Amino acid sequence: MKRFLIIILLLFTSGLQAQQTDYVDFKTAKADIVFGDLSKKEVGGTIVYEFEVLKSTDSIYIDAVNFSEIKYVLDGRIKGELYDGKHLIIKHPFKLNTHHRIDVTWKAKPTKAMYFVDWGYEEGNKQIWTQGQGKYTSNWLPSIDDMNDKIEFDLSITFHKDYDVIANGKLTNHQINNSTITWHYNMQQPMSSYLVALAIGKYHKNTELSKSGIPLEMYYYPEDSLKFEPTYRYTKQLFDFLEEEIGVPYPWQNYKQVPVKDFLYAGMENTSTTIFADSFVIDSIAFVDKNYVNVNAHELAHQWFGDLVTETSGTHHWLQEGFATYYALLAERDVFGDAYYYWQLYQYAQELLEQDKVGQGTSLLDPKSSSITFYKKGAWVLHMLREQVGDKAFKTAIKNYLEKHQFKNVETDDFIVEVEKASGQDLDEFVKVWLESDIFQYEKCINSLSKNSKQMSKMIELDQELLFSSHSPDYNVDRYFDKATSLQLKAYLFSKDMITIVHDSIIKKALNTKDIKVRQALAINKTEIPSELKADFETLLNDESYLTIEKALFNLWLNFPQERNKYLSKTRDIQGFNDKNVRILWLTLALITEDFEPENKNRYFEELTDYTDPIYGFEIRQNAFLYLQEIKACKEACAENLKQAASHHSWQFSKFAKSLLEVIDSN
Repeated sequence: MKRFLIIILLLFTSGLQAQQTDYVDFKTAKADIVFGDLSKKEVGGTIVYEFEVLKSTDSIYIDAVNFSEIKYVLDGRIKGELYDGKHLIIKHPFKLNTHHRIDVTWKAKPTKAMYFVDWGYEEGNKQIWTQGQGKYTSNWLPSIDDMNDKIEFDLSITFHKDYDVIANGKLTNHQINNSTITWHYNMQQPMSSYLVALAIGKYHKNTELSKSGIPLEMYYYPEDSLKFEPTYRYTKQLFDFLEEEIGVPYPWQNYKQVPVKDFLYAGMENTSTTIFADSFVIDSIAFVDKNYVNVNAHELAHQWFGDLVTETSGTHHWLQEGFATYYALLAERDVFGDAYYYWQLYQYAQELLEQDKVGQGTSLLDPKSSSITFYKKGAWVLHMLREQVGDKAFKTAIKNYLEKHQFKNVETDDFIVEVEKASGQDLDEFVKVWLESDIFQYEKCINSLSKNSKQMSKMIELDQELLFSSHSPDYNVDRYFDKATSLQLKAYLFSKDMITIVHDSIIKKALNTKDIKVRQALAINKTEIPSELKADFETLLNDESYLTIEKALFNLWLNFPQERNKYLSKTRDIQGFNDKNVRILWLTLALITEDFEPENKNRYFEELTDYTDPIYGFEIRQNAFLYLQEIKACKEACAENLKQAASHHSWQFSKFAKSLLEVIDSN
């Protein structure tokens, strides 16, 4: 009988899934969220929904995945707890145009969408943060997975008083209890459930006002006060630029940015509250090679494209990712200049060309397309569309599109219609060529770059000369170094494919410039260093670039064994990026350099092994695992930590750990 009931429930809810938004419109949600045993990842509370019935129906449901307890009270009097493991089902004769309230009480131990970091350890950076990613908020909050149902959420979150709680919207009250604080956040406009977010941890905050008066709240760890400026560099400029360029005021009460440990991606554009990976928390030296500017601009652009207007389905995913990529690039152009903008478009074109060459090119309207297609082809489509219809028509269309569909869901046709209206052009052919075709229009893109940028035109011309003349017996690449007008092209001359045919005199010349990216290209790609260039290469260890120092240290150590102690002594105090790239390499080299500080070998081994511990971010751990395995030194503690890593919430890191375990087992 029980099995029969489960089958009936499954059939019942699968039928509802396709039609829920046609029958009911959830208007508001007020949630009171509390936490139980943090080591057991317990969350619960009460959420009150108010909704309108659009069509008469005998039942509705709320998404709730694998909750341990869940029940409801409808309109203050009708109780129920019909639950199939994925949906809370409310059976009632709902009538057209009636309004209702439902109070839902729940407890859950989410395995996704809400992550409890470091609560099982005495040390570590204890945090809780969320990542809805399209439809997963229902793993911790009874909600509506369908992104087409937009709801105005207010969150009240109670947590230990030593921690800060950040969530969507404006903090309206800060209620201090005995050992806890209740944080009340208010949203004034509706959003999709997957954009509901919270982050809990120990933070400090700086606030700056945008030109239009929007509070820009930037959070950081207390110990990272010196990293605040380089991490959030250009934030106000990016915000002011995008608000003016888009032509529609920022739609939310404030804008918050919060770094968290072991985040699943670079960043996530939760409504008014971007959560991003703390690997982007950097100092001024790291800014050269790994800064937050692009992620900052990308997630900010999503506040309009994705949050204000949201795709109806994956078919139209480019309306979010393509737009965010394009507008982030425009914002970076405002910061770094035209050369940067066109070079990035050129790089995008190369990636898309390579994707086509291996037969993986897809239509921009294919919901199964790659990230390269959605993000970079989408950006190129907007660049080319703007070029075709002109700045004025393009910006008018963007403004009308956002204002007409604000707080609603959109399809590609909704955007194209507005561009056609603003420009007076029929875009059927454009849509066929750029949106519906699997083929990326590489030549048209290259022609656009040549037409718009003299610098890019020269670069592409030289690039073609290099491509064809490299097969000539009397080919000499040296003359291109002085002819190159951009740092990007100069660096290209020292790329992996080109460096073997560059004369040492040109390499010496490049090493004696102050062009940090040119010097970096040499540090990375010139792996065999002739003795006559030794002194020049040693200067790379002084560059303000952790990537350059890392590569130069290894290549110098490899090429000049007699000087290894000198190189290690010079770089012993450098940590590198957030992932300790220089320090972990240094420890590895110190261990395998026989005559370097033998009295400290055990200490260095313990430090390197310690970096595999879960109290560190997975980027640090992954580096340590790789190097320990490389020198065949992943001993008992390392092996145990690797087994733990295999069940990490980051699927990328978990996959890495499982693969490495297989390698170790096979040996």
